[in-house]
Amino acid sequence: MNGGTVNEGQGALTYRRAGVDIDAGNEAVKRILPHARRTRRPGAGEIGGFGGLFRLDPRKYPEPVLVSSTDGVGTKLKIAFALNRHDTVGQDLVAMCANDVVVQGAEPLFFLDYLGIGELDPARVEEVVKGIADGCSLAGCALTGGETAELPGLYRAGEYDLAGFCVGVANAGSLIDGSGVAPGDAVVGLSSTGLHSNGYSLARKVFLDRLGWSLDRLVPELGCTLGEELLRPTRIYVRTALALLAEGFSLRALAHITGGGLEENIPRVLPDGCRVLLRPGAWPEPPVFQLLRRGGPVEEAEMHRVFNCGLGMVVVVPGEQADAVVRRARELGEGAQVVGEVVAGTRGVEFGC
Repeated sequence: MNGGTVNEGQGALTYRRAGVDIDAGNEAVKRILPHARRTRRPGAGEIGGFGGLFRLDPRKYPEPVLVSSTDGVGTKLKIAFALNRHDTVGQDLVAMCANDVVVQGAEPLFFLDYLGIGELDPARVEEVVKGIADGCSLAGCALTGGETAELPGLYRAGEYDLAGFCVGVANAGSLIDGSGVAPGDAVVGLSSTGLHSNGYSLARKVFLDRLGWSLDRLVPELGCTLGEELLRPTRIYVRTALALLAEGFSLRALAHITGGGLEENIPRVLPDGCRVLLRPGAWPEPPVFQLLRRGGPVEEAEMHRVFNCGLGMVVVVPGEQADAVVRRARELGEGAQVVGEVVAGTRGVEFGC
């Protein structure tokens, strides 16, 4: 009998030998704290506690309603892995959540992130969180906390997953729910930067499998490599939407064009009896979408139900305000144009001339 001793001569087991490096985790925390701190805003507590703190201003929000959203980046991460570039997907993560919050008329207040990774590399974690902090700065929300979980055996070497959580606030009487939309309203489109963070399983199938392109291929129509195009960050529309609201424009509905494309996202903010007629050609479409159509080929109906096709957000306003909203959105740095109108009919979207 050996008294119960096992694996004699192999030494005592540690968490590190089992695949989790506590020292690397502590180093990652040291690296990301400065990025989180630069997102501080009034009301936000100091990062580093067990829970993130945020104090609402009762003078600004006497009837507060919290609005929350959670999302991820999807298979766009596969592009980041392949190129070993991790400084942009954090902005995508914030955009997917913060844009969902602001379309209901809410101001994003704070953001939390979750990063699950097989082997913790502090430099890579810092890259990701830097991108998240960049996104929070663009959205005006504080990064109040998060979780980095080293999970050996769950993820392939060099891979990770991301999830984000955003909380915003609006006064009860200021929530935007689309109930005021009526026939005759105009639809203003805010331009996307490209694919944003949706449809990447189809895009990868077209470009990498069907066409056999490499990510470092320089594509003349894009003016950059395929990889650079596919990693282009999702645009964050928070500051523009909040500015339009603060300046008194009547934003009757806003729709963030994410998974489900134009066809499925716009009806989510329409009341019964209202239908949106979009006019393709009324807005500039980034060339990546035409490449997808041809390279698949991908039929037009499928394009509309998968991709944003150049519109990252649509805003429904009274017809008489449309030109002023477009003009102001452009002054705020957006690509903006009237792209359609609301008509009477079954709730949905149709594409006209």
